[in-house]
Amino acid sequence: MNAQEYIKTTQEKWHTQYAAEPEFLQVLDEFVESVAPVFEEHPEFVEKNLLQILAIPERIISFRVPWTDDEGNFRVNTGYRVQFSSALGPYKGGLRFHPTVNQSILKFLGFEQIFKNSLTGQPIGGGKGGSDFDPKGKSDNEIMRFAQSFMTELQKFIGPDLDVPAGDIGVGGREIGFLFGQYKKIRGFENGVLTGKPLSYGGSLARTEATGYGAVYFINEMLKTKGEDIAGKRAIISGAGNVAIYAAEKLQQLGATAISVSDSTGYIIDETGIDVALLKDVKEVRRERLTAYAEAKETATYYEGSVWDHDIQADLAIPAATQNEVKLPQAEQLIKNGVKFISEGANMPLDAPATEKLLAADVYIGPAKAANAGGVAVSALEMAQNSQRQSWSFEEVDGMLQDIMKDIYNNAETAAREYGKEGNLIAGANIAGFKKVADAMVSQGLV
Repeated sequence: MNAQEYIKTTQEKWHTQYAAEPEFLQVLDEFVESVAPVFEEHPEFVEKNLLQILAIPERIISFRVPWTDDEGNFRVNTGYRVQFSSALGPYKGGLRFHPTVNQSILKFLGFEQIFKNSLTGQPIGGGKGGSDFDPKGKSDNEIMRFAQSFMTELQKFIGPDLDVPAGDIGVGGREIGFLFGQYKKIRGFENGVLTGKPLSYGGSLARTEATGYGAVYFINEMLKTKGEDIAGKRAIISGAGNVAIYAAEKLQQLGATAISVSDSTGYIIDETGIDVALLKDVKEVRRERLTAYAEAKETATYYEGSVWDHDIQADLAIPAATQNEVKLPQAEQLIKNGVKFISEGANMPLDAPATEKLLAADVYIGPAKAANAGGVAVSALEMAQNSQRQSWSFEEVDGMLQDIMKDIYNNAETAAREYGKEGNLIAGANIAGFKKVADAMVSQGLV
């Protein structure tokens, strides 16, 4: 069977097998179209059936998470850990606490994580996990009780050299602390078992900033390729978590202006530039809606709906909220707004029709597995510091992050050019990430 026949047959099987898992099917389709040239060049990948093997996680763990609310009511959620690939190292990927979490979403995120982690150059495999628990509106004690119950089960399947979770949507420093405390109570002190920890027990400087900073470092490399300077550029950002906050901060440090952020109910437009200190106070300290930001700053206007529907001129876009937040109508609005460079701060924030439309309009897209790899890159650096019982300075870690993001860009751009996809960083990132994993899988045998 030649490469094209193999890919067609595999996709047909996927569309039957994963019809009830739309997010996972979406990422598989996008991935396989990019890496088709690699299979033509490497018939041994076809012979060893790598696509079908790779699409099945090495292990999926699903478990019950019972907990009590502040009124003493018994509640229950479902917990998951998808341990997708250990070809390059221990499973590595975040935990997401959000009501939309299901197996399809975690498989899509875990599959992406394999190649994101590969691109960092660090020795880490791919995984993802979480629960359909919603931290919003819960007290600290309710979140603590849930996290302790969640970790009581999860601790059976993780460890510093086996699987190292981190945070994601709904899992920040507070949740990581509760999770780590419960792990320590059961298994003893192993500070390398989780990343994104507070500095006092093994966290890394620059980890909080890493994903947002990395997305900006990546878009800066994209701009350099086109002979443009980031200084003076205007950027639309979605989201108001770590990625959005620190992307805005780094943009403004480099002389650009972040003019928006958003949350689940609406968005802020602030033509003078997002006040990062105020945003941190509203979202990280007070944990309030963006209406509180608008009330505190005269130049800011709050709107309901999606920031991607807003008619405003900008050069750059960093979607940093959630998957499929930008669909075809929003892509058309981005083109109308004059956006020419996109760095995906969230995982798969553009759906397939939006991506096609933007690429056809010569918008340069930095895909999530490359552009938002800064977080997991610094998580790997945190693991290294934990192993060595060392703490590196902010400047050291940030310098390594810049070098990693530059290397990721160069590898993706080079792979795209070598395989006839010049200018398509989505294809380039998939190819560069996949080749490393595929070579490891072949050399390790049928695993």
